[in-house]
Amino acid sequence: MQGKFLPVALFALFACSADGAGSQPVVAYTFVCNGSPTRGIGACPDGASPGSLIQGSDGNFYGAAKVSSYQSGGLPVNGGTVFSLTPAGKFTLLHTFAQGANKNFANGEGPASLIEGPDGNLYGATASGGKGYDDPPGFFGYGIVFRIGKTGSGFQVIHRFCSVMPSCSDGAYPAGGLVAGTDGNIYGVTSQGGTGSGCPQPACGTIFRVTPSSGAYQVVFSFSASTGQEPTGLTLAPDGTIYGLTLQGGVLFHYTPATGALQSMALRFPFPSGCSGFACFATSGPVFGPNGYLYGLYTVYQTGGSGLFEVQPDGGNLQLFPQYATAAEGGSAVGLLLASDGNFWVTESDSATGVSGAIVTLSPSDGTAIQTLTPFGGAAGSYPSALIQAKDGTLWGEAAGGVVAGSDHFAGGTVFSLNEGLPPH
Repeated sequence: MQGKFLPVALFALFACSADGAGSQPVVAYTFVCNGSPTRGIGACPDGASPGSLIQGSDGNFYGAAKVSSYQSGGLPVNGGTVFSLTPAGKFTLLHTFAQGANKNFANGEGPASLIEGPDGNLYGATASGGKGYDDPPGFFGYGIVFRIGKTGSGFQVIHRFCSVMPSCSDGAYPAGGLVAGTDGNIYGVTSQGGTGSGCPQPACGTIFRVTPSSGAYQVVFSFSASTGQEPTGLTLAPDGTIYGLTLQGGVLFHYTPATGALQSMALRFPFPSGCSGFACFATSGPVFGPNGYLYGLYTVYQTGGSGLFEVQPDGGNLQLFPQYATAAEGGSAVGLLLASDGNFWVTESDSATGVSGAIVTLSPSDGTAIQTLTPFGGAAGSYPSALIQAKDGTLWGEAAGGVVAGSDHFAGGTVFSLNEGLPPH
């Protein structure tokens, strides 16, 4: 179905989630911070602001929290943690990203992605940190790739980005999630760095590969002005190839690990005259739909509303469906998942109408909203991040804030589940 074309800001997002009518989240774990609920200042021993969650091959959940404490004014102090959680809610702290003597995070800070590798270990990337103690105090670094066992043992920094100064030819600032390739390697992107040309320094971004057996890190592709700039994430196709989108240029790219070849396809969104760069669109890895097409979300800045778009894997037949209306209109869409019911599930983190986030079910045939759930703002937390669907069909997610009942402490976020009776995933 062809939707109405609009001046848009493009958001393509992915995850593995779903939701159903009327149910309420069940909080599996609340991140407790030591401090006054009214001031929101204090240390969070288990972490806070969780934003990455996966289900491991052992059936347990593994995640990452982005910060370790909040200071005056409610500003987060980066660091963060990696944790595990059983389906029954048993929490285990696996690793804390600690601040060094020079107030830097030499081993990374702000973990933003997590995945299980073929060796059974967890692999992740941090948004910043990674520079040594000889660097200027307060310098955050360009991020790292790390590995850690499911019990918390064997933490290892695999790569510190921008280790080749000042060119950052090895990449800088990892973006989006990691993917486990069918060839046994881990792949990811950086939004900057590399050896491509035609972009402001430090270059246009990279695709990188980590070999689990050796821990070797390698840049396998550097973006340039002609192939798109600032990749935002990766999506694994059924045939083992990899797709993604770029922030600058609105490019859909297709990378083949076996040959190292990359094909780029410009998506001709109807941007208004004179609109370019950050003012028009942002992207984060596309999602495969039930018909084999790629799907994502666009956002119209003038209205704050969002809608679904679809495009063929070769970049053809781009279609925009009309914006969907929700109770959280004006919210920031932070996740898009094709669930086992065949529908897309969108997580909206906030709203212009005072709603503390929502979960919206969208029809893949015409992009209309089937239902909207707004259970956030209390014990379940506020401003949810992307959902995942567990193997038994239940939905799991994370949110910021929350309520610590019977305590003078405050919550730095929650992990929750939703049982909608969906088929096993």
